[in-house]
Amino acid sequence: MKKYTEDELESLIERVEALGGYLDVEGRREMIEELNRERMDPNFWDDPDRAREIEQRIAREEEWVEAWEGVKERAENLETLQVLAEEEEADLEDEIFAEAEVLEEELDRLELESLLDDPDDERNAILTINPGAGGTESQDWADMLLRMYMRWAERKEYDVEMVAYQPGEEAGIKSATITVSGEYAYGHLKSESGVHRLVRISPFDSDSRRHTSFASVFVYPEVDDSIEVDLSEGTMDFQTFRSGGKGGQHVNKVATGVRLVWEGELSNGEEVEITAECTEERSQLQNRNRAETMLKSRIYQAERELREKKKEKIENQKKSIEWGSQIRSYVLHPYKMVNDHRTETKISNAEAVLDGEIDPFIQAYLLQGRKERDTSPA
Repeated sequence: MKKYTEDELESLIERVEALGGYLDVEGRREMIEELNRERMDPNFWDDPDRAREIEQRIAREEEWVEAWEGVKERAENLETLQVLAEEEEADLEDEIFAEAEVLEEELDRLELESLLDDPDDERNAILTINPGAGGTESQDWADMLLRMYMRWAERKEYDVEMVAYQPGEEAGIKSATITVSGEYAYGHLKSESGVHRLVRISPFDSDSRRHTSFASVFVYPEVDDSIEVDLSEGTMDFQTFRSGGKGGQHVNKVATGVRLVWEGELSNGEEVEITAECTEERSQLQNRNRAETMLKSRIYQAERELREKKKEKIENQKKSIEWGSQIRSYVLHPYKMVNDHRTETKISNAEAVLDGEIDPFIQAYLLQGRKERDTSPA
């Protein structure tokens, strides 16, 4: 059991109050009342889409209010135990520390979730990894990143599905795409988009020299029926090929792999070509359906980036996979350190990071985003 000082206990109580202010709990309660009044209208279900949207909004707001009320009640229990221990001179240290430990865990979770306030943060994520120049070295590094994200998702109890996989000729991967499904999957993983750099003694170099490898990660939200993306506004090329992934003999012998190439204009008039492919399903129809969802998701992400650029809140992530463009460095030689260059978050246990322990980087990125929003001019 963790032991707490008086200052640490006081800090937990202060965090509860601060969280209530940031979440604007009173404002959320007023919003619930307002939406419930609209719900009472006899014509409420005349517009089913609007009605469902309101129902979902009420449910989300109620979840936040109930979650904050839960930590508020736990904080009050903690204060009561402290008063009893002081007034009655009772030995309640174990009870106080146990209550404080649970409160801290719930606060950590809610504080992180409160950072995920973009409407798309709740969506599932599609994550694609591509190696940079460097052949086997970079392909092996891309495969290490794939394992890292799959291990992270496993710890979060998210569902992971491989939708496209191209193995390297000697080791590693030429590319891979996975979907990560679960609460706030995109909100957590959006911080991972960018170039990742690895420095290590190469296991493929007979002279045991140090090598630097790069791989790019691209994360975007998976669209669903609530988002309309009209593929007919552009032209689409439908291609099939033999799958070379992990699908077994069937997909390797039959042309089940599907690639969709869409050419069209974004909302700013920019001409783009966007590609999506799926190789892991057993039938061509299944692969086409999955590829179409991925294609819509990538078009939607391209439009998201346009909006973000207008607000000047994010940098253009279409950088070359080379020196100077990396978001994070993983150094395994001569010392071990993982450094996120955007937040300057550093972790010396590189093995743990590569085993999926990337939450400190995610949280630092989200916190920095909040600080930037809070300090930017209105």
